[in-house]
Amino acid sequence: MQSMIGTLVSAVRTPIFVEGDSLIEMVPRLMAEFYEREHIEPRDRDVLAITESVVARTQGNYASLDEMAADIRRLFPEEGIGVLFPIMSRNRFSSTLKAISRANKHVIIQLSYPADEVGNHLISEDQLDEAGINPWTDVLTEEEFRDHFGVCKHTFSNVDYIAYYRHLVESEGAECTIIFSNRPETILEYTSNVLYCDVHSRHRTRRKLLEAKAENIAGLEHLLCTPSDTHGYNPEYGLLGSNLSSDEEVKLFPRGSQKLVEELQKRMKELTGKTIEVMVYGDGAFKDPLGMIWELADPVVSPGFTSGLEGGPNELKLKYLADNQFSHLKGAELKEALAKSIREKRAGQIDEELSLGTTPRRYSDLLGSLCDLTSGSGDKGTPIIYIQGYFDNYADK
Repeated sequence: MQSMIGTLVSAVRTPIFVEGDSLIEMVPRLMAEFYEREHIEPRDRDVLAITESVVARTQGNYASLDEMAADIRRLFPEEGIGVLFPIMSRNRFSSTLKAISRANKHVIIQLSYPADEVGNHLISEDQLDEAGINPWTDVLTEEEFRDHFGVCKHTFSNVDYIAYYRHLVESEGAECTIIFSNRPETILEYTSNVLYCDVHSRHRTRRKLLEAKAENIAGLEHLLCTPSDTHGYNPEYGLLGSNLSSDEEVKLFPRGSQKLVEELQKRMKELTGKTIEVMVYGDGAFKDPLGMIWELADPVVSPGFTSGLEGGPNELKLKYLADNQFSHLKGAELKEALAKSIREKRAGQIDEELSLGTTPRRYSDLLGSLCDLTSGSGDKGTPIIYIQGYFDNYADK
């Protein structure tokens, strides 16, 4: 008899991981206990996912604001620095801005508008229309922005990020200038020293700055990116993906995630006899329809995943088949016809019409989003997610 359960997602409670803990040793032991206590039978192509914060914590991948400031001074002189396209987030950027301000006498912040790249809105498109402002061409000073739009507070946090970012800069003893423009080149009218701070659009931003003959530019990926015995680092992402740990410290995105997942897959094979896919996940990639925030503030959803999670779904739209080709069938005949279509589909070659409406995303992004939504970022205490049946389909028994 076919199981009535398709995909089963379990959030696994664990002890609090600390620096020095060995995930290679601890995770298999925890999963063995999970299997026994929850009566779970492991299967091939189950997915074991671990949040990036646990990986970074066990690595001790942290850095202080003073260490960040020292690295900023390595790249930029202290007479003035442009901070280009930072996202508006207390968790994600406030510590970085404090470190920048600690390392410089004058900080010029250029904010994109009406929103940052991950969807945090300063104002709405309707407000732009009413004010007759063209965000693609118009450059606004802080005073002009306030004249047009007044005090603007974030939908969920109720923070006025313009005032908040000014306060952070000035609290470190630096002068602050804030401008609003969606053209990267605008910042060069204020300073030749530019730290671009966007995450997903950073490559385009860098290209536009170079085309404008920028003299001294770097991105967050160029800070804390070299090995150090005294503080954390990330050779690939630098400060991208970092977030607040304490008033004077940040947690960086984890290092070596690919090596970790491959080793854990071997250990889980020894434990279960099954090939279990393993991934490290951070932010999911989904958009909140009310606040219009695109969740993904990390540089990638998953910095490491095993080979079975490469690629994306190869699916048929069952309801389309049921409403069209097989509209004359019902009950067992319809079920068998649908199952037969699934069995006969050729890997990687789907009739576009029959797959219309399926999600054209990568497995690592889909599963990472599922994991992030399941584990949350608060007090659930479930940094491990275990998924069964994700790769099953209607034709499986």
